[in-house]
Amino acid sequence: MTDTPDMTDTPDMTEATEPIIQVKDLNKWFGDFHVLKNINLEVKKQEKIVICGPSGSGKSTLIRCINRLEEHQKGKIIVDGIELTNNLKNIEIIRTEVGMVFQHFNLFPHLTILDNLTLGPIWVRKTPKKEAEETAMFYLEKVKIAEQAKKFPGQLSGGQQQRVAIARSLCMKPKVMLFDEPTSALDPEMVKEVLDVMVQLSDEGMTMIVVSHEMGFAKTVAQRVMLMDEGMILEENNPVDFFENPQHERTKFFLSQILH
Repeated sequence: MTDTPDMTDTPDMTEATEPIIQVKDLNKWFGDFHVLKNINLEVKKQEKIVICGPSGSGKSTLIRCINRLEEHQKGKIIVDGIELTNNLKNIEIIRTEVGMVFQHFNLFPHLTILDNLTLGPIWVRKTPKKEAEETAMFYLEKVKIAEQAKKFPGQLSGGQQQRVAIARSLCMKPKVMLFDEPTSALDPEMVKEVLDVMVQLSDEGMTMIVVSHEMGFAKTVAQRVMLMDEGMILEENNPVDFFENPQHERTKFFLSQILH
């Protein structure tokens, strides 16, 4: 008698193609300044998107809106089927599902590395301390700094602190990771160690939106690359066409400035 296939393990093709993030006609103002203008974006599960563009183009504001660090005034943001509104319960749910890594590491300087990683799971997800510590050590191993667990952030290099920040987000077991220029505050020799961790995450299937000027990373990892300027997405394409055959004059100029 042959075994009957377990249909529960068969991927649901409808679910696989359903966007995990939907941004519809998004607009945001800071006072009179119109920082995001009619942004439309869909991100599928396990998709990797890199957003680039000049300073002040709205890149960071866009991803900060996706986990409600910034409030939008018009349009819709839907994350994993939940619309982001002023409903605090929904905001809390989405923040546990969407990890964020910032330009500056935002670690608690008075807590050890291990305590930085276990704080969220213990307080937000109500994870028992022993389990939270085991999870933290697992992710510190993953980012290759497990030996630093008992140290404080100030005792680590910038690259190590950013890897701690990534591990901290992973401890919440998010469905999506947002990266806001994660290497721009690092010395050049530390950039690779952080990008290597991000490449590994990508290889493991993490859904990622990365604001970055690391074009080598974009070429290697991204399935789509976008250029933002003046609060709008001016161009988006697969990496090969984006870099080798840009369509928009603004994209051509931007790439000429950063690709040497």
